[in-house]
Amino acid sequence: MQSALYEAEHETFRAMLRDFLAKEVVPHHADWEEAGVVDRSVWLKAGEQGLLGMDVPEEYGGGGIKDFRYNAILSAEVSRVGASGLGFTLQNDVVAPYLTALTTEEQKQRWLPGVVSGEIITAIAMTEPGAGSDLQGLRTTARRDGDEWVLNGSKTFITNGINADLVIVVARTDPEAGARGFSLLVVERGMPGFERGRNLDKVGLKAQDTAELFFSDVRVPAANLLGTEGHGFFHLMENLPQERLSIAAGAVASARIVLDLTVQYCKDRTAFGKPIGKFQNTRFELAEMHTEVSIAETYLEKAILEHNAGRFTAEDAAMAKWWTTELQKRVVDRCLQLHGGYGYMLEYPVAKAFLDSRIQTIYGGTTEIMKEIVGRSLGV
Repeated sequence: MQSALYEAEHETFRAMLRDFLAKEVVPHHADWEEAGVVDRSVWLKAGEQGLLGMDVPEEYGGGGIKDFRYNAILSAEVSRVGASGLGFTLQNDVVAPYLTALTTEEQKQRWLPGVVSGEIITAIAMTEPGAGSDLQGLRTTARRDGDEWVLNGSKTFITNGINADLVIVVARTDPEAGARGFSLLVVERGMPGFERGRNLDKVGLKAQDTAELFFSDVRVPAANLLGTEGHGFFHLMENLPQERLSIAAGAVASARIVLDLTVQYCKDRTAFGKPIGKFQNTRFELAEMHTEVSIAETYLEKAILEHNAGRFTAEDAAMAKWWTTELQKRVVDRCLQLHGGYGYMLEYPVAKAFLDSRIQTIYGGTTEIMKEIVGRSLGV
């Protein structure tokens, strides 16, 4: 079935993006994986090409186009070339909505131009050593002291954690207020008491800087409060659906790309005198995966249109996130099996995809939490 999701301007954007990735990312990604971090220069180049802050209003340097189809194309094309170290989707899909919807005019002028140009790399710090899915268990605190907040605590598994110049930190500002006791504070590079720990050694996503962050009596100006004091938890809930849709978009794109590579491999690889794709078991495996990925693509397209129309719910996002990431994990594993011993070699893209995909069912909300959200929406 032919997709009607994208229009001519989207395909023009895709062509430009492919050229950018081929020139500025693919030749360097192996080096970034070795270093454990992406070179900051590629962020500036991405900013020059208009790949950052696509939906940030034009008066702050952004594209001014609120259309998630562009975000989905970016996610898909980055997946196509295996550039799992780039943190562009985090900046565009996760952090930018906070900085456009919750900021004052002064904050917009202070931060958004740099976010769009790539001079400011962003992160969001929710997870702590003792609290992941259970945000109510967060221990990082901030107390008001005159015109400042005094921030103490630690965060872990923070994407862009080494490179980040601006970090949205979820902190408990009123221990007695339950869900209304959390606020969002923007911590900036160079603030005394703000330190970065290890660049964490992960199973996959080797070029992505994922770090521990520590806050010791960090004095955050009151002007860096993001949104409404005490509404941090609700601000997170409002923005999580887009984050989960972004993860789903990457999952579906990755599954399709790995499947396409595997189909070609099964045509080229021979065993017992014929291509392995000629064996019934192989054809059945490929047929099942092609069907499932096609169904996921159809659901994703509907989800993107619903999101653009403002009708995409938390339950929709949870379904999209858990189903597509579990599918991605399953497809990549089966494709690796069809590659045989070569699939275990890191020089083959399927091996890297196997390592990179494992986190997908964990971050952004685990599969178990996603199912809980969906189950509760059914009234059970």
